[in-house]
Amino acid sequence: MSLDKILVTLGGLILIAFIVWFFWLVKKKGVKASTTSGGYQEAMILVKGGYTPDVIIVQKGRPVRLNFIRAESSSCSEMVLFPDFKKSAQLPEGETVPVEFVPDKAGEFEFQCQMGMLRGKLIVE
Repeated sequence: MSLDKILVTLGGLILIAFIVWFFWLVKKKGVKASTTSGGYQEAMILVKGGYTPDVIIVQKGRPVRLNFIRAESSSCSEMVLFPDFKKSAQLPEGETVPVEFVPDKAGEFEFQCQMGMLRGKLIVE
């Protein structure tokens, strides 16, 4: 094998390792939900090509209000699902939609669009 083939192969392997690390191995820091005067743990989530922020940290046993605002017209982002909490909501474009529930157990719980392409995580401590 010539030197140029070795360098190209080595460069490709390094690029593959970087992609795996970046997309699957990096742990994202979560955004801690703020507490309102009404006692809700609240966070605003922008829906535009994904959820921003996509990791939210809340406390167990206290009411949560996640306010979703959809800033795109993609049909995939028309709905958000919280399967572990049996909650879902339609997200009309340009409107703020609150999703309220009380997490009764600690852990990591995913939320997603109805097609499963947009994903986020709720961390309950």
